[in-house]
Amino acid sequence: MSERKLTKIFIMLAVSLVLVGGLVVCGCTTTEDTGAVGQQKEITIGYVTWDSEIASTNVLRQAFEQAGYDVELVAVDVGPLYQALAKGDVDCTVSAWLPGTHKTYMDTYGGDFVMAGKNLEGAKIGLVVPEYVPIDSIEDLNAEKEKFDGKIIGIEPGAGIMRLTEDAIEAYGLDFTLISSSSAGMAAELRSAINDGDWIVVTGWTPHWKFARWDLKYLEDPKGVYGGDEYIAALARTGLETDKPEAYTILTRFYWTPEDMESVMLAIEEGKSPEVAAKEWVDANQDVVDAWIA
Repeated sequence: MSERKLTKIFIMLAVSLVLVGGLVVCGCTTTEDTGAVGQQKEITIGYVTWDSEIASTNVLRQAFEQAGYDVELVAVDVGPLYQALAKGDVDCTVSAWLPGTHKTYMDTYGGDFVMAGKNLEGAKIGLVVPEYVPIDSIEDLNAEKEKFDGKIIGIEPGAGIMRLTEDAIEAYGLDFTLISSSSAGMAAELRSAINDGDWIVVTGWTPHWKFARWDLKYLEDPKGVYGGDEYIAALARTGLETDKPEAYTILTRFYWTPEDMESVMLAIEEGKSPEVAAKEWVDANQDVVDAWIA
């Protein structure tokens, strides 16, 4: 074989190796839902720092990670969460309490994002007292004002339940002051009062670990200020279904029970990190997670 022919063969082999190598590299970096070259699978979840949403967000994070996503969690207050979702600054949230608690935010921003589905049903909100407090209705509060020190212990200002409690104070003519705090602060006040056998009324919701920890009851709401049963919804930024169809599908499939959520919340309250508590639930319910990410 002539030297010229050998040279041509070597050149052709070299070009082929370069092309094959390029295809391999491209194949390794094509990981976005859309198949675009050089992009990674990423998802950003916004959430409010309530015990319930810490639990659900961390469980969803585990599911996304199993599906190969790099997950970023963004903790914000409820108002900024809806604003961020409307602007597309976060991809999704599973923190929407509907139809009543977050009605104001849905009325304002609901046209700027998509509801992907319900992720939990059977939720409830209202005013909560220890079982040993011998009143059963919001209408009974004024008669026992002194025993409650004239205070309703609330959570973060701007939360939907705080707005509804202000409405309840007006609707029932309550001579009470609503005290802003945080989810953790409310629980700490409740713990202290129960330990001392004191009377206390707090803004409450279920699912929440406090109902597993103590004997509590909702005060009846004959005027219906707090509405009926609620559900928690998954919301997605506009365009997520097109940009990241796999992620959007997982979001639409994410669904669990109040008992599931309370078990994760209770584990966190007992000292486990949200990541560990979520992983333990996922490990014990892998078949459920598999259905979300199938």
